Amino acid sequence: MRKGLVVALSLGCLTLGIGVGYAAKEKPPGMDAIRGKPAKEAAMSALATAETLAGEDTWQLIAIARVYYLSGDKAHGQAIIDRVNASKGAKGNDWQRIGRIYSEAKENAKAEEFFNKTLAYDAKDDSGRAEIGAWYIRNGNRDRGEQLLTEAFARHADDPYHYIRAAEGLLGVPEGR
Repeated sequence: MRKGLVVALSLGCLTLGIGVGYAAKEKPPGMDAIRGKPAKEAAMSALATAETLAGEDTWQLIAIARVYYLSGDKAHGQAIIDRVNASKGAKGNDWQRIGRIYSEAKENAKAEEFFNKTLAYDAKDDSGRAEIGAWYIRNGNRDRGEQLLTEAFARHADDPYHYIRAAEGLLGVPEGR
């Protein structure tokens, strides 16, 4: 009997704790984050909320960093990039997305640094090789670009996106998403 009472009390406390924790969780502001505010203020409010909600999700943090970086707040964008890059969860596709930010900002040395990290991380990432190969071609290094495209085609010559990436690079069309 006593054991049953202890179990029942424990379950009751657990249920109460979960309920209090759920009730205490702050609800995101939704449209109130931007409604009625000037564009810049609304955008900063939206980004601050997004950053809070993203937590440690590298995919979301990189998207947030991109907006900060490309809208002119490079310091805040870079701080987020540095945080992602230093995290144990960072991997090839994160570095590739960071490289894209630098590419869009026309900071090709930084872009190349992260693209090279991507290539070193996963030697079998054909889509990354095709995309980065197209970037090299677009930026005047056709030999390196064709080398990466050759590697991608060697493993999957039937992937239409490899051909699309090649055409983008050769025609100087910005990378498709």
